[in-house]
Amino acid sequence: MSYLQILWDEDDNPDGNVQHIAEHGLTMDDMEFVIENAESESVSRSSGRPCVFGYTPGGDYIIVIFEQFDEATIYPVTAYEVPQ
Repeated sequence: MSYLQILWDEDDNPDGNVQHIAEHGLTMDDMEFVIENAESESVSRSSGRPCVFGYTPGGDYIIVIFEQFDEATIYPVTAYEVPQ
């Protein structure tokens, strides 16, 4: 899956996606790596949003849930470690 633009909120925005994923012990680099190197794609059972699964560079298996604005632009909503 290849996107031209991944939208991130400001690092210091307490309600933004950068802070939210940090609460799960993940970074923007982790998420971008998984988005670009996804093992599989699906739809979130809880939100109905698109999602991808994959391994971070550190070896954690995570889900990344996002909103897709068009074919080239996404906004990561959340990410967290899941069982394989």
